[in-house]
Amino acid sequence: MVSSGGSSPGAREGPRGTLATTAFAVALAGLGVVGLVSGDFAYVCQPVPPWVPARPVLAYASSALLLGCGAGLLPARVRPRASRVLALYGVASMLLLHVPDIARRPQEEARWFGLSEIAILVAGAWLLFAGERGARPARWLFGLALLPVGLSHFVYAQVTAGLVPSWLPGHLGWAYLTGAGHLAAALAILLGVLPRLAVTLEALMVSTFVLTIHVPTVLRTPRDRYQWTELFVACAIAGAASLLARSYRGVRWLAVRSSGRSGVRRADP
Repeated sequence: MVSSGGSSPGAREGPRGTLATTAFAVALAGLGVVGLVSGDFAYVCQPVPPWVPARPVLAYASSALLLGCGAGLLPARVRPRASRVLALYGVASMLLLHVPDIARRPQEEARWFGLSEIAILVAGAWLLFAGERGARPARWLFGLALLPVGLSHFVYAQVTAGLVPSWLPGHLGWAYLTGAGHLAAALAILLGVLPRLAVTLEALMVSTFVLTIHVPTVLRTPRDRYQWTELFVACAIAGAASLLARSYRGVRWLAVRSSGRSGVRRADP
């Protein structure tokens, strides 16, 4: 992968960066597999109207593209092309599917949430081909996308509370707390206030959701296409957050102002 400065961060990403890239890639490939097995679009790529011509063919093509891009992100040599294709695919999905859907029903928060999921995937793909020196647009996109994600925990608090593991008390409180966590991370990234710490905690939080909510649910209902989709989407978000955290390497944990080429001014911890 070639960064905007001509270096190759993919070749120097280290174990943590390799894990983030692998999680992101496997999650996308998983979404492709789910689509190919079901013969339909992955839920994250909808809404695709039923009247669209050759919809089943397009569904298989979309799923194959996700699988191919996910696999293509794993080898460093192929990663730049795969990430560019993925970013273009995500932007097309946002503009052709989600934006018109929001225009029809802007009052429904779920529509904004669907757009945000795609935007987070685009941010992760951007980081993989633009590198750390070109990370500013990805940071802004990721931060903006987290706002509807956090808001959804309040709008759909009862639904979110139902996802909290049964062994934890105060399910509704956890729904509000995690929603506040998403919103705090979004503001920290957008305002440049402790951004490295915020996005690292965001990655840890979503990874915890994967391990405590999505994996157990898939194990209980292995034939449920929706649960597999939720698992892979959560893994992709966790991977994208980890990639974003990696883009802040060299920035001190308590950096408090946005400025300069890196987008963050370093401050003493």
